[in-house]
Amino acid sequence: MRKITTWIAIIVLIAAVMLGQGCGKKAEVPAEKTSIDIKGSDTMVNLMSALAEAFMKANPGKQVAVTGGGSGTGIAALLNGTTDICASSRAMQEKEIDLAKQKNLQPKETIIGMDGLAVMVNKGNPADSLSLDQIKQIFQGTVADWKQVGGNPGEILVHSRESNSGTYVYFKEHVLSKGDFAQNARLMTSTAALVQEISTNVNAIGYGGEAYGKQGNVKMMHVRKEGTSPAVYPTEETVRNGAYPISRPLFLYTNGQATGLIGTFVSYCNSAEGQKIVREVGYVPMH
Repeated sequence: MRKITTWIAIIVLIAAVMLGQGCGKKAEVPAEKTSIDIKGSDTMVNLMSALAEAFMKANPGKQVAVTGGGSGTGIAALLNGTTDICASSRAMQEKEIDLAKQKNLQPKETIIGMDGLAVMVNKGNPADSLSLDQIKQIFQGTVADWKQVGGNPGEILVHSRESNSGTYVYFKEHVLSKGDFAQNARLMTSTAALVQEISTNVNAIGYGGEAYGKQGNVKMMHVRKEGTSPAVYPTEETVRNGAYPISRPLFLYTNGQATGLIGTFVSYCNSAEGQKIVREVGYVPMH
């Protein structure tokens, strides 16, 4: 009888240990995410930094790190799993979407604002407006002197973003009709660097997000869709209603529908407070 009692006690003890281990496993809850990484568009880096700063102020203990490098760099980081959010000034390309499918990823696109892509010159340049066709000819090198387009005689010094930039891709597709840039075009690592170059040279020309056209010693050109069309200046109203002919959406990409802290941040970007920041930084809010 004692032996039976002893065995029962041992069995009960083993069961209790196993039950305790099982309960311990069930009690394991993933730690709540407290930080977000955002990589991508140089055009959007100031905007994302402003949104991140306001979000962190409203959510003590949460961290949001923002780095640029270009839209292509941000999309690559999203596909490689090295960023939580990609900020992009262009839509994902078909080859990038195909690569995402191969990796079992589901990029989710959210538009947080609009941007008028400004054609910028030095404030000392008397030229005030250009048609889309003239802009195309200038950046492809078939028009090489300012006197051909209403400026003082002098060689046009073309500045462009690098090929990993979403701004470069958008400009090449929508303004150059996928044609090549002039061979002597200077490729700049950021829009800020491009603005700095134009600020110091009266014959320089470049392009970038409209928010950058209000900085330095540069001015934004009025743009005509066609030679006889009205010349339109990039403003919030003309970008939103499509009157300004070089306009584009600004995207955030996540892997699938954003949830948790990432979802909270994406929602914040399109909230009344977030959209107020979009406007304050110089872009066109969605509402």
